[in-house]
Amino acid sequence: MKFVFYTHSLVSDWNHGNAHFLRGVMRDIVRRGHEAMALEPANGWSRNNLVAEHGREPLHAFERTFPDLVTHSYDDNFDHEAAVDAADVVIVHEWTDPALVARLGRARKEGGGFTLIFHDTHHRAVSAGKEMAGLALADYDIILAFGETLKERYLRAGWGRNVFTWHEAADDTLFHPMPGRLKSGDLVWIGNWGDEERSREIDSFLVEPARGLALKTTVHGVRYPDGALERLRRAGIGYRGWIANAEVPRVFAENRVTVHVPRRPYVEALPGIPTIRMFEALACGIPLVSAPWQDAEGLFRPGKDFLFARDGQQMTRHLDDILNDDSLAAELAASGLETVRSRHTCRHRVDELLSILAVNGTLRVREAAE
Repeated sequence: MKFVFYTHSLVSDWNHGNAHFLRGVMRDIVRRGHEAMALEPANGWSRNNLVAEHGREPLHAFERTFPDLVTHSYDDNFDHEAAVDAADVVIVHEWTDPALVARLGRARKEGGGFTLIFHDTHHRAVSAGKEMAGLALADYDIILAFGETLKERYLRAGWGRNVFTWHEAADDTLFHPMPGRLKSGDLVWIGNWGDEERSREIDSFLVEPARGLALKTTVHGVRYPDGALERLRRAGIGYRGWIANAEVPRVFAENRVTVHVPRRPYVEALPGIPTIRMFEALACGIPLVSAPWQDAEGLFRPGKDFLFARDGQQMTRHLDDILNDDSLAAELAASGLETVRSRHTCRHRVDELLSILAVNGTLRVREAAE
């Protein structure tokens, strides 16, 4: 089969975590003998910011790191109908321009011989419902939502048809333990500031515990305002800015523990959806302590795969316990790794996607015959 992915960006992961997941999915699709191609806007926000900050070298590094991935950029003159004409499956990400979302729906309605899928990995269904309601999804065969609560939101609102839960996951060909690396740091957090969506939580569950325990702590991420950078500096936390996702496994391997700080909209309105960093961290075998979120779908085994901290004081105690108890650290790392490898790799998600297509991929043929 030939898969075409419309993504905000594949080459840039600057404040764009979905690129991590789609890279892993596409790589697994290719390993299975299928074709996969990504299309992204030439002037995409993530890509433009990456180039503005770091030049074009990260784009070249992407090509060296992922030679098996095919991606092309498009502008206003691009022939999208020709691009999808020979496709079997077209997957359109939620950040795609609404006019293009509608255009691809028309191409499908007007005889396109492909299964058309809309893929949502964000909280705008609850935080920007009017915008999402305006998307032209009537001619999309399948909706993929990255959590059960998001799926239910689509069903209740009547957006599209055939809605399935499709969580993100770790590319375990990239994210895996690196035994033998020197542990040069205590605590590392890899995460972006997030439009004030978790500023209080970053203070409570990262900055204050690191300060209180005098941990050698490093933060990687982008869009930190001056005030946040000053709080990190005062706490003795090293800020390292953007890091290419392919370098993250090495950074996890060089530190002793990490934390998970979910964004507030997911905690409050879309329970059961962790950030992709949680899957990736556990895949690397690093002990993890999480700020509160509700594992409504039983993705993990809290208390065994990782520890929950209900507040900053408990986060401090958990971090202290892990850093002073090698057995506890090893047990958490091994358990989290086991869960990811058994349930939450990109291979598992491609299996799920192919199963969904097997059941629903001929829907257009049946409808055409009626």
